[in-house]
Amino acid sequence: MRIEVDSMGEKQVPENAWYGIHTSRSLENFSVAGEAVPLEIVYAIARLKAACATANQRLGLLDQERSTAIGNACESIILGNHDDQFPIDIFQAGSGTSTQMNVNEVIANLAAVELGATRGDRQRVHPNDHVNKGQSTNNVFPSAIRLAGLQLSQRLEAALDGLIGSLDKKAKQFADVAKTGRTHLQDAVPITLGQTFAGYARALEKAKHRIGAAGKNLLEIGIGGNAVGTGINTKPAFRAHILNALNDSTGFSFKAPGDGIEITQFMTDMGHMSGTLKLLALDLLKIANDLRLLASGPNTGLGEIRLPAVEPGSSIMPGKVNPSICEAANMACIQVVGYDAAVAMACGLGQLELNTHMPLIGANLVKSFNILIRTCAMLDERCIRGVEADVQRCQSHFEASAGLATILNPALGYDRVAKLVKEGLTAGKSLKTLVLEKKLMTEAELAHLLAGAFGPNL
Repeated sequence: MRIEVDSMGEKQVPENAWYGIHTSRSLENFSVAGEAVPLEIVYAIARLKAACATANQRLGLLDQERSTAIGNACESIILGNHDDQFPIDIFQAGSGTSTQMNVNEVIANLAAVELGATRGDRQRVHPNDHVNKGQSTNNVFPSAIRLAGLQLSQRLEAALDGLIGSLDKKAKQFADVAKTGRTHLQDAVPITLGQTFAGYARALEKAKHRIGAAGKNLLEIGIGGNAVGTGINTKPAFRAHILNALNDSTGFSFKAPGDGIEITQFMTDMGHMSGTLKLLALDLLKIANDLRLLASGPNTGLGEIRLPAVEPGSSIMPGKVNPSICEAANMACIQVVGYDAAVAMACGLGQLELNTHMPLIGANLVKSFNILIRTCAMLDERCIRGVEADVQRCQSHFEASAGLATILNPALGYDRVAKLVKEGLTAGKSLKTLVLEKKLMTEAELAHLLAGAFGPNL
């Protein structure tokens, strides 16, 4: 152990730890969630620290030697070389001070050692005076959430592109597979299986667009605003230098906020992004449920499609195969809805000059992103690509559907078709069979009518 000193006194710190006394105190105080703040946020904080060190050096407030060492330490953290040094629990002080100081201490000690000092040498590189110069947790932590959110949104959009592409391929593959549509889980007018999958693809395209639109709001960040957004104890050019360095290192186009007070107090932009992730989860939930229904049976259900068999479905029923991928996706999506509910509540619980629920907001946003990234990839690779159509079953249902009655209305009239529907149900005959038996239409006339049954978008 080594001894470190802060304003509260002395404390032992593990000799081999890169973190310091503040982190050690936090580890004693917080252990409710049982999991640490996501590393995506830690890396984002490190990226911000590097940009701030560059800004301070350019303003003559930090010497080149310390600035370079701090930047090198940040890069080492971003590369994942010190992941085990960030153990602070999610449920901590509401602005994220414990995690912010955890990162400050690790950076300071890495930089101090690079400059020939030892861990804990606060004279050589101080976690507050040097690493945190001109900063406050109140603007660093939410800025890190925004950066992490944008980085993760890129990954999610890529995963969505893959899933959308597979759905589009199935739409083309099944373009000529006629089936009955269903509303209220009852037979409705005809549709093709291709139209069904095209609808799924379009829903996810719109979800992707919503995520991209929400991401634009995250480009406005409060870094440099200090404790309440006024920029106290910083030079006027500080923010501009930070943004230049940050944009150079990330490739994003971050900009100063329209109002530094608003960006510090309100987490609504993050709530907006979380809400778009919830909407994507709801779309995926609907698609997964549809696939389960369409594949149900296979002998006593709809059985119009076959899902890839990924594992034996039962420990007691031999040969049973379950829609396991869709069920896993359902649970993942439900979890995202729950995360969003917590984010929404936390966004509304700020008081006066600060929101004090930022670690929860950041952690849940990151979790939602990661769950959805993996869910999209799983559905794409383990389900959609291997979906097959049971063409004969689809055709049989199509011909037997009472929904064909709507197609017959213009030719035979509502009342006559209604009687045919009732007769068909009683006799166990399809409308097609009854129409031909009663010679209400020729087979050629009926075929021509049915050919236009799928709407102008076929």
